[in-house]
Amino acid sequence: MTSESLVPAAHSQRELAKETLAALDRSNSVRQTDRAFVDASPDRQNPGYPPIPRWKRVLDVGIIILAAVLVAPVMAVIAIIIRIVSPGPIFFRQSRIGYAGKEFSLLKFRTMQADADSHAHHRHLKQLMQSETPMTKLDAHDPRVIPGGRLLRATGLDELPQLFNVFRGEMSLVGPRPCTPYEYAHYDPGQRRRFASLPGLTGLWQVSGKNRTTFQEMIRLDVRYIETSSIWLDFKILLKTPLAIVVQVRDALVGRRTNEPTTSEEVRGTKIRPVES
Repeated sequence: MTSESLVPAAHSQRELAKETLAALDRSNSVRQTDRAFVDASPDRQNPGYPPIPRWKRVLDVGIIILAAVLVAPVMAVIAIIIRIVSPGPIFFRQSRIGYAGKEFSLLKFRTMQADADSHAHHRHLKQLMQSETPMTKLDAHDPRVIPGGRLLRATGLDELPQLFNVFRGEMSLVGPRPCTPYEYAHYDPGQRRRFASLPGLTGLWQVSGKNRTTFQEMIRLDVRYIETSSIWLDFKILLKTPLAIVVQVRDALVGRRTNEPTTSEEVRGTKIRPVES
């Protein structure tokens, strides 16, 4: 790489922030099929969910401000790498369902080819929702993933742009995983209890096994988090997140070495240990 191909860090961070905000502003229009999924939901007319506690907003904004100095350079480097290894936009925008069934545009670093088809993901998700198999990703055998994309996804670094979603109040640092409109359309009323909280970058499910758990186990963990939510529980989950990421990376490496998805008997036999509330 020549020196001319690099940009100063400060300039990269400013350009990254500008592109992120522009991406969010452009995200108001969503596909008509996704909008039909959401608008048909009774939760949109009468959500009946409790308000988000004020301490949660204070905690989110405070941590983002404190971590900005460390996170911004990392995001700038990732953005440069994506620009070099794969043609297309740096960010991936997708409609997700958040608190009280409201739709928002989630930001991630793009880890797949720009023209990647989403139908394979829909089929995989439908299978996970209807079975008792762990919620693994398609990464190990997915040709759509760009160079370095598997590492970004395994470490969760591809989700760093969601800090902008947190800052805008659409997400929280801790909460249930934000689901897609396609997934939301197949939830029953009991499962939609998980939308009584802001979706999060990490959560009780993420630090209690994540890809080792089934869909129904994820729902139970999300509901448990909502029922026992407190500032102390959020701190516990945040402190346990780094170790959970290490385990997730290890599982991803094991899956690649064995040439099998992480739905192996070893994963199925792993005991899930939820964080105590």
